[in-house]
Amino acid sequence: MHDQPIRAGDPPTAKQDIKDQGIVLMHVLHRHPVLLTIPDLAREITSGSDQFAETDGVERAICDLTGVGLLHCPSGLAVPSPAALRFLKIIQEGA
Repeated sequence: MHDQPIRAGDPPTAKQDIKDQGIVLMHVLHRHPVLLTIPDLAREITSGSDQFAETDGVERAICDLTGVGLLHCPSGLAVPSPAALRFLKIIQEGA
């Protein structure tokens, strides 16, 4: 679903955080209406890894996307917001 997995290693930069947010958002949008728990989402994006360093970027991206209103996480499920779903519709049909 994404070109490159989120990697551990170097400290995150603002550019990497934005990239990670894009990977997470597009993954959630493409899997919608399938509901994924946050750990399941992290495993899918990091190719099944349970390593903290590898899942940290995903979890940080989820927090950031929730903070700006593009994801909701009721009961630990990653759900795209209406704004995120509208964005997907725009890029699929409007471009």
